Amino acid sequence: MVGDAIASKLIALGHEVMMGSRDAKNAKAAAWAERIGGRAQIGTFADTARFAQVLFNCTHGANSVDALRAAGEKNLAGKVVIDVANILPPAVRGPESLGEQLQKSFPEAKVVKALNTINCEVMVDPSKVPGSHSVFMSGNDAAGKSTARQLLEAFGWRDIIDLGDISNARATESYMSLWLALWNTLGTLHFNIKVVH
Repeated sequence: MVGDAIASKLIALGHEVMMGSRDAKNAKAAAWAERIGGRAQIGTFADTARFAQVLFNCTHGANSVDALRAAGEKNLAGKVVIDVANILPPAVRGPESLGEQLQKSFPEAKVVKALNTINCEVMVDPSKVPGSHSVFMSGNDAAGKSTARQLLEAFGWRDIIDLGDISNARATESYMSLWLALWNTLGTLHFNIKVVH
């Protein structure tokens, strides 16, 4: 669902996009490519990592390290990996954030944590929530964060808060407990927070 939303938005913005999965003939990926047509391609995680200049990790957080291992460390080297995943339920998260685990496991990748505090429809269309509201990012590489910021702006984000290095992914991943409680209370996925200062 998250991969579909982001990949479809990137296609709409004019990018060439490949959606990766464990199996090059993944039924959901194939259905997405058929629905979108044109610049939509599918392949394995490794195919996609070789193809891409920028990758979005939209896998289930508990499986993200294994998925990126399948993509291949050399295929990720020097590339921006925007990590939107969370480990759910949040209680099973270890002392390191997923963002930190990915950066440690793939030291030559430029991991940027972003978009993991909102629903996928809001990720790619902030106007689904009225008014100005905030999105966060963190990462160790300035060029990687600059690329991520450009994509966030293309998605429509204006209030982008850079929290600093990848260790700050702990903060946004920890927010998931509150996000789940808000979803339960509000009864909608179309909400977000605004940092007022």
